[in-house]
Amino acid sequence: MFRFSNLILSVFFMSFFMMNAQEKISLSYYLPQDVTYNKEIPTPESVIGHEVGKWHVTHDKLVMYMKTLAASSDRITIEDRGKTFEDRPILLLTVTAPANHQNIENIRKEHLSLTESNGQNKDVSNMPIVVYQGFSIHGNEASGSNAALALAYYLAAAEGDQIYNLLNNTVILLDPSFNPDGLQRFAGWVNMHKSKHLISDPQDREFDESWPRGRTNHYWFDMNRDWLPVQLPESRARIETFHNWMPNILTDHHEMGSNSTFFFQPGIPSRTHPLTPQMNQDLTKEIATYHAKAFDKIGSLYYTEESFDDFYYGKGSTFPDINGSIGILFEQGSARGHIQESENGVITFPFAIRNQFTAALSTLEAAKNMRTTILRYQSQFYGNARKEAARTNAKAYIFGDEKDAAKAYHLAEILKRHQIKVHEIQNDFSVNDTKYKKGTSYIVPKNQRQHRLINAIFEKRTQFQDSLFYDISAWTFPLAFNVSYDELSSLNNAGSEINDLKAPTGTLQGTGNYAFLFEWNEYYSPKALAKIKAKGLRAKVAMQPFTLEGVTYDYGTIMVPVQNQKLNLQEMRTFLRTIAKESHLNITAVSSGLTEGIDLGSNNFEAIIQPKVAMIIGENVTSYDAGEIWHLFDQRYEIPLTKLDARNFGYMDLSKYTHIILPNVYSLQKDITNKLKDWVKNGGTLIAYRNSVRYLNSNNFMKLDIKKTEIDAKNVSFAQRRDHNGAQVIGGAIFNTKIDRSHPINFGYLNNELPMFRNTTIFVNPHEKSYNNPIQYTESPLLSGYISEENLEHLKNTVPFQTSTMGGGRVIAFTDNTNFRAFWYGTNKLLMNAIFFSGMM
Repeated sequence: MFRFSNLILSVFFMSFFMMNAQEKISLSYYLPQDVTYNKEIPTPESVIGHEVGKWHVTHDKLVMYMKTLAASSDRITIEDRGKTFEDRPILLLTVTAPANHQNIENIRKEHLSLTESNGQNKDVSNMPIVVYQGFSIHGNEASGSNAALALAYYLAAAEGDQIYNLLNNTVILLDPSFNPDGLQRFAGWVNMHKSKHLISDPQDREFDESWPRGRTNHYWFDMNRDWLPVQLPESRARIETFHNWMPNILTDHHEMGSNSTFFFQPGIPSRTHPLTPQMNQDLTKEIATYHAKAFDKIGSLYYTEESFDDFYYGKGSTFPDINGSIGILFEQGSARGHIQESENGVITFPFAIRNQFTAALSTLEAAKNMRTTILRYQSQFYGNARKEAARTNAKAYIFGDEKDAAKAYHLAEILKRHQIKVHEIQNDFSVNDTKYKKGTSYIVPKNQRQHRLINAIFEKRTQFQDSLFYDISAWTFPLAFNVSYDELSSLNNAGSEINDLKAPTGTLQGTGNYAFLFEWNEYYSPKALAKIKAKGLRAKVAMQPFTLEGVTYDYGTIMVPVQNQKLNLQEMRTFLRTIAKESHLNITAVSSGLTEGIDLGSNNFEAIIQPKVAMIIGENVTSYDAGEIWHLFDQRYEIPLTKLDARNFGYMDLSKYTHIILPNVYSLQKDITNKLKDWVKNGGTLIAYRNSVRYLNSNNFMKLDIKKTEIDAKNVSFAQRRDHNGAQVIGGAIFNTKIDRSHPINFGYLNNELPMFRNTTIFVNPHEKSYNNPIQYTESPLLSGYISEENLEHLKNTVPFQTSTMGGGRVIAFTDNTNFRAFWYGTNKLLMNAIFFSGMM
């Protein structure tokens, strides 16, 4: 008992000492002590008002310091590359020797020449290495951005031969905050909960952020998945910087669970993408020896090669690997506030900052010492890529959608952001019975600098060395966009290279005075319809195809009659001309209602109501899924979306909404469930995604035949149990479905098959009536990605969509996410169809 009491007292006094130690922290805690510092350079505390690590720096203070530092040092220039969704600046510091700054553009161009056709002949003996150091892409992993304060000061103020040698031979691109909006949100939370006498109890509210938490950006996206899709403004800024410089090393500073230590790459070797050269991993491992030496010196625990992977090229530490660079992930056990108890003792925020700072310096030390080796690797990477391109039989990819120019354009836009050369096609032509139309199709030659990146974007892969994935296992972009694509054996049909890619132009065609028509195939058709309804105009949807004035119109064509509208004909023409332009589609004015097929006055044209849409958010709802939907409505389609916080649901008047969306959720309180049921029975439409489907089923919103699956765990050892269970996870793969194009949920789709993204193991058996299965997985559904043999068998012929009535309303269920990460353009329209056409189902 005496010994136990002594132990308790020891832990108490240790914690008390650590808490007080943080309050008295000084900049010297982080900095190397064997160098002197220029006293003319302002310290972080002199600008932001507190020492690094005493408080979580807010983004505005981070910006203030970086601008002050750049104004005070001839080693630093600063660039504002744009704005976040919340209008925060996206900064970049370029740090190098003053003499290099005087010649920076020539240095950049000479560096880029390593990636060109004669790059392997370049003399790199005197060429600076380029290192991109980025921090806290997850805003609540804040030790990175706070370490950027100390790092920037060190690079500006340190004196002596060591720093001079580093700056003479290195160009450092310092991105102090990959996620300004998330960092600001998190700093506000932890700072407002900080006690004068720091609380380390993990149950304190400081460590329990409110929904949606600070990890994500404004629309709740995990931005560390957007390096390849580049759908977000922060991503677009850093990808432009990346390709503008083609850095040799890119570091990505993160945090992980508080009971962990510090991780640096390489990750698990078997989980590296096959397109990544082995030399990349070898160099990463050599760089790791510098991290190990630095962490040994300060006594911090660390590990490597035991977790994380290098597979999905949309992550910050993996994207560089397919671009001739070396991506390095750092993960620090998180204090998640200012101080927290853990299995490894009390973690203070300054301790976490010091580890991040140490890793940043060890990276620069490795870059300096391995400079010529890494520069030569970059030139060899692109030289070998060109040789691979020359050997391949396929000379190019072609992709397009003859009915949807905007969607094809957006895929081409991604390619151009990655500096991939894209060509128009000379004339319409067909490949394997698929028609490619000039103006809606593009050709991508394989024999170009970004050959390997092109393969990573277009390839389908179903064979893997490992069955475990940290993230998705497939992202084949033409499938994600649901565009036709083929390989070409020649470039005979390639037109000019597109240097200035422009979005499709929409127009108002025809002079008719009877009605206006536009097809539902175009990506932005829902945007056009939403604006038409918001204007108070009547609109109807065609439930059958028809032909009028020599043009065949498909299921889902929108008809806006001239008669009995609030605007006269000329006002309608002016308004719809604007709508066509803003929505990148063509609207046609016709002069007669007599058609081949259903006439324009037919009952087979159903009236469309103006939807009033809401979405349930808050605790128990996955913020990623909710954010993707919010972004889709707000940024793409400009449709108002009310966000209903589940905490206040009992006080809300639901009668004003026609549709309520339930993103991924496992459970809701009973009073919410009962209120939703009453609302549906009174005529509302409830749309649910992913695990919300199980919620619907268990709470009797609809009856679904969900398969019961069991994992056979015979002959699995205790050590193998996690790998065995992990292999049954569908982390993200692409599967083929057959669709009934006559069903309103599929209006606007051109083909009878639709690739769909899936990352759940919810398998729903088809309804006994075939017309109630408008989307159904095929007998051989796997298109790209990993799925276990057992789950593939379960998936065959199941359905990802079901709908049924409930009283006077309707319930719609999607087993998977049709809006994944903002780049799954190909299935966005399913949600819009569920909104606009639910009354016709």
